[in-house]
Amino acid sequence: MPRIMVVDDDAAILKLISVILTRAGHEVRTTHQPLEALDLLKVFTPDLLISDVVMPYMTGLEFLEQVRAHEKLSNLPFVLLSSHAERDDVRRGMNLGADDYLPKPFTPQDLLTAVDARLRRAGLSRQGESGMSARGLGTAQVVWQGAPVSWVSRKALELFFYLLEHKEVTSWEAAEALWPEKDEARASSLFHTTLHRLRRSLSNEAVVSTNRRYALAQDLRADYDVHRFELLAAQAEQGALGLEELRELTGMYGHFLPGADSPWVDDVRARLEQKQFSVLGLAAQAASAAGRAKDAALFHQRALAIDPMSESDWQGLTRALDSLGDPRARLAAQREAWWAMDLN
Repeated sequence: MPRIMVVDDDAAILKLISVILTRAGHEVRTTHQPLEALDLLKVFTPDLLISDVVMPYMTGLEFLEQVRAHEKLSNLPFVLLSSHAERDDVRRGMNLGADDYLPKPFTPQDLLTAVDARLRRAGLSRQGESGMSARGLGTAQVVWQGAPVSWVSRKALELFFYLLEHKEVTSWEAAEALWPEKDEARASSLFHTTLHRLRRSLSNEAVVSTNRRYALAQDLRADYDVHRFELLAAQAEQGALGLEELRELTGMYGHFLPGADSPWVDDVRARLEQKQFSVLGLAAQAASAAGRAKDAALFHQRALAIDPMSESDWQGLTRALDSLGDPRARLAAQREAWWAMDLN
């Protein structure tokens, strides 16, 4: 699943492009400003950049120059968006190293044609270089060879994610994790039945076994959103991310494998929830340091939805609301939650 970053100060255009590309099977990140995009590029390397030309603070052409000056991004496919009145800017952009341009207004098909053509030239397709993407945050979906996998059973999908999480396991380890209420013989039987269904859903070679240990085949190198989330969370804890990157990271989080009900799933959920809680705290600190009290309040509120007993978040929420002159500062000081209300 190729990753695409879109930069445009027009919120409606950003939303339109995001919807079109997401529905087409792409992973999309959007930002309103090139300066924010440059920060995001430190932790998110897309396969394609789409940028408007005329924007405040930094133009699309200046953004293009910054991208091309970066060694790791110098060959990144770059498409400019422009109106007919900006033809001179387009010519300048092509001279600066833009790969293509898309005139405004455009149709969804115009956008998809331009994006697919550029990705093909870069040797990519919608399912990405590995051919497989796995999404477990807020959903449970695997895309392989350009199409969502049609699972023979829900448990086969769960076993797939279990193998993603654990790399290599014995049949007993998997059986105990997925069917803890069953006796050993029954759990073992269920494991082998589910393994057969997993292979039917993907291929006979999807799971390999050596010395009674099972693992996903090496060529199924899935782009796994949980791994990316945890990698970025580790960078955040090392102080390597700025406010906008932290905001982006908090937005990646979602309930792991909705609908699944196994002890190992609960363990993963608890692990990821704790990481999200930590990232929200860091985001709140960064927002406060940047004088963004409203953002800080929102981050603290989201953290309190995870841990209502977090005294530091109650204190931070009280300070942030108080600095905004928000009367709900009194409620926060009294540790009263109003989460059905919107801070906006």
